[in-house]
Amino acid sequence: MIALTGILAAILHFAGALKSTPLGAALPFDLTAVAAIGLLAALVLLVAGHDWRVDALLGLPLAACGALWLWMVLAGAWSPSRSILAVKLPDVVLVGPAMLAAGIAVVAQPRALARCADATLVIGMFVAAAIAWGLATDRVVLGGLPGSSPDQVRVQYQIAGLAIASAAALAAIRAAEARGIMAGGGWLGVTALLAAAALMPGGRAAFAALALALSVAPAIVLWRSGLRGLALLWPGAVLVGAAAAIAVVQSDPSLAAGLRTLERLSEGEVAQSSGRLPLWRAATEQGGAALPWGLGTGGFTIAAGHGERRGLYPHNHLLEALAEGGLPGLLLWLLAFGGGGAAALVLGARTGAGRAARVAALALPMALSIMVSTDLGNRMAWFALGLTLGLGVAAAPRHVPALRQAQL
Repeated sequence: MIALTGILAAILHFAGALKSTPLGAALPFDLTAVAAIGLLAALVLLVAGHDWRVDALLGLPLAACGALWLWMVLAGAWSPSRSILAVKLPDVVLVGPAMLAAGIAVVAQPRALARCADATLVIGMFVAAAIAWGLATDRVVLGGLPGSSPDQVRVQYQIAGLAIASAAALAAIRAAEARGIMAGGGWLGVTALLAAAALMPGGRAAFAALALALSVAPAIVLWRSGLRGLALLWPGAVLVGAAAAIAVVQSDPSLAAGLRTLERLSEGEVAQSSGRLPLWRAATEQGGAALPWGLGTGGFTIAAGHGERRGLYPHNHLLEALAEGGLPGLLLWLLAFGGGGAAALVLGARTGAGRAARVAALALPMALSIMVSTDLGNRMAWFALGLTLGLGVAAAPRHVPALRQAQL
């Protein structure tokens, strides 16, 4: 049951990436719903069968999360939105707490975290292979077909890229932990293939998330293993390697064909071409005008003149909290997510290297994403926060005396 919890958590976390593959799209059921139901059942058994110990450092971030959820409900009272509010609020106050709890429970149980990391590695490789196969057979147009809905486009080149980024970082962790040149070299090869695959989907934020996770997560293992010189050199080697690979590919147009990420990187100023700068500017202006209480949950797109279009959210959690939740929303978000990140740094230094590194590989891509994409209703953001907070929670099996006597 512990292993199943970790596997189901990984499937639910990256369900959007799996559903963007031909096999995932052909499933006769909703993968997200099935994984969520299975994970809920597994979590009930996991929680009931263990005793839990929570570090005092988690008190403030957890209290801030609860207060933020409550404030977003209250802020819905003065929101001009109806359709966005009706969808976003349940995502935040119902799905958000469940995903936060799931992330905490997975990291609190070492075997669940290990299986979650293993499943993520498999998912990343599967998604990368599916995209490569689609390119080879001309069955995929990366970045979305003309006329496709924005949501489908984001699933294809953002979530798929995040899955590949986490998988590449996890493969690099395996390389850092490997004993022997052959094993380490094999995992480095897998890492290189996954890093190359990140050039295909077209997500520039996901490519940046790859560089971040790949630079940090393996370095944790190297540093804690006593290889501190190598740990310090590793991030630089990752950046140099990425720059060299991009330079080689861009020097030969035949090599760059189909690599949508490179095409999007060459479109000019990244923030402007992606449309984020106007959204950030509007969130700052509209949020400032609505201080101190904010526009109300889901009210940003209407205030910015876009109508009831949830896809045009501020693309930055901090600015969204400010615009829609005002000063209370901003403060609570900083205490929840910023406080959670600060607590994770302290707690990560106390825990095992493998545990801290795997949490970094799973959470860092999403940490970057919430600053340039996704809104507060995104379940992946709350799961990633739960993963970081899980570093401060320990789970020990609960022994039932009557059962032990019966076994004797």
